[in-house]
Amino acid sequence: MAGEDVRFSHRPQLHQPLLLAAWPGIGQVALMAATYVKERLGADEFAQMDAVPYFDLGGVFVEENIIQPPRFPRNSFFAWHHPGGGQDLVIFTGEAQPSAQGYQFAHRVLEVATGLGVQGVFTMAAALVSELPDSPRVWAAVSHPGRGQELQRCGVELKGDFYIAGMNGLLLAVAQERGVEATCLLGETPRFAPHVENPAATLAVLEVLVPLLGLPVDLTELRGQARQARTELKRLLAESHKEFIDRFTVPLWQEGDEEEKA
Repeated sequence: MAGEDVRFSHRPQLHQPLLLAAWPGIGQVALMAATYVKERLGADEFAQMDAVPYFDLGGVFVEENIIQPPRFPRNSFFAWHHPGGGQDLVIFTGEAQPSAQGYQFAHRVLEVATGLGVQGVFTMAAALVSELPDSPRVWAAVSHPGRGQELQRCGVELKGDFYIAGMNGLLLAVAQERGVEATCLLGETPRFAPHVENPAATLAVLEVLVPLLGLPVDLTELRGQARQARTELKRLLAESHKEFIDRFTVPLWQEGDEEEKA
């Protein structure tokens, strides 16, 4: 199943499990969603994947003037057993995108997952849009057309042709290559703030995913985070707009002076 690069603390016995996998990305939509689900379900860590073959380090941390040992990103597998007899869940989270051999990395993750009986793969990502949406919509990418029609009935948008960057996208292609059904849910995220955490987009994705998979996950706290983050982002947008106006516009009564100077 897995070689020495995957260290198991135990091997969970799972019922028709699904894989939910996430890495950091735009708006932290994917990793925030997977982490929220993992923590609310109390999923149990059962394995770690060695980062050394897939990551190059570019520096060292120093704490109180003491050089620290090399720190590689954690790549962890968690398991959750559905109390109602539904499908169990394997959750994989990576602290960083691999800097090398991403294709092999994706195959390794799926090798572990399918060895545990995983029957389907879900990832999440950001769908870049030009404006700050009042209510972010959710797009979908699927490995089979019938799956897309099912998601449409859940209010998900099918946008046609687009690209999903990074491991949150690559894992889908590798899953399809291995004959495993794959789905990605993408929350709309403004393209002008790609590095700002977007809990609103995460919430939109989980409002589809949680009922779809029958997960007992309370989204109340995330809704509060989404409201707070949106208020802050709107404030920052208003300030940046005012700064732009102040810097690049000239009051009418000064236009003549500006023309003379030119």
